[in-house]
Amino acid sequence: MKRFVKTFGLWAMVVALSLVTAACGGGTASPSASSNANNGQSKPTIKIGSKNFTEQYILGELYAQALEAAGYPVERKLNLGGTLVAFEALKNGEIDLYPEYTGTALLDVLKGEVQSDDKAVYEAVKKGYKEKWNIEVLEQTPFNNGYVLVTTKEVADKYGLKTLSDLSAKAPELRFALIPEFGDRADGLPGLQKTYGGFQFKSAKLFDIGLKYKALTAGQVDVTIGFGTDGQIAGYNLVALEDDKHFWPPYHVVPQVRGELLAKYPEVGEIIGKVNALLTNEVMASLNWKVDGDDKEEPAAVAKEFLEEKGLLK
Repeated sequence: MKRFVKTFGLWAMVVALSLVTAACGGGTASPSASSNANNGQSKPTIKIGSKNFTEQYILGELYAQALEAAGYPVERKLNLGGTLVAFEALKNGEIDLYPEYTGTALLDVLKGEVQSDDKAVYEAVKKGYKEKWNIEVLEQTPFNNGYVLVTTKEVADKYGLKTLSDLSAKAPELRFALIPEFGDRADGLPGLQKTYGGFQFKSAKLFDIGLKYKALTAGQVDVTIGFGTDGQIAGYNLVALEDDKHFWPPYHVVPQVRGELLAKYPEVGEIIGKVNALLTNEVMASLNWKVDGDDKEEPAAVAKEFLEEKGLLK
């Protein structure tokens, strides 16, 4: 009995001591806390998202790797889907930032009117996002990844296509490759039909964004919708038709960041700003082609090579 009492007493003292130690912050820490203490890590994990096409993957990796080089842990949530999916993830805190386009933010998210002035569109987006959701819009990129309607040289020559006005008249003879959202957006097919008239294609079949150029070059369709920095346009010697009525607004990339994060860590915006300042139309098209062209490089590898060349990775 005495042995039991002594043993029980000793056990009770050990338990009590462990509780006191835990209360004072000692003992075994959680893996994340231990990692932070051992590494002296005080910077938060940044959750970066993107939409589901090549340029977005590259931009997501550029931002992620630049932030990692500055000591920020990064959680990648790339390939989220379309605009509204990515925006909802940002608004709900599932991600901290992602790259958006000024024209898309104005028309699809803010439901504003189509405008063609770069500065006016940017200011409207910046103000609207801040007031409605406390989302900060960083400085826009030099490159403008606007919509373009694209065809092959053979089709352009056969039907005399140089401008969107030409295409609007010839549309009933041509097959069109749609991409998700374009058939419903104000800056998509409905807007083209309203501005130019016509645009009633012989057929309009929906294709995944990554398959539209394959369908075009294989002769399955005659026209598709592209973006100004698509590497395939030059890579496949395609023809981008002129928007002769200046229908489309600008589509500069503007990284969108949750306001509370940027307020506490303004360095995040500064790091991304250094990356964005380097991204011209020619640069972005070249990066896109490295991924989509014959070499089929990974977006992460393309981003790393570019950042190393520019001295942004240590």
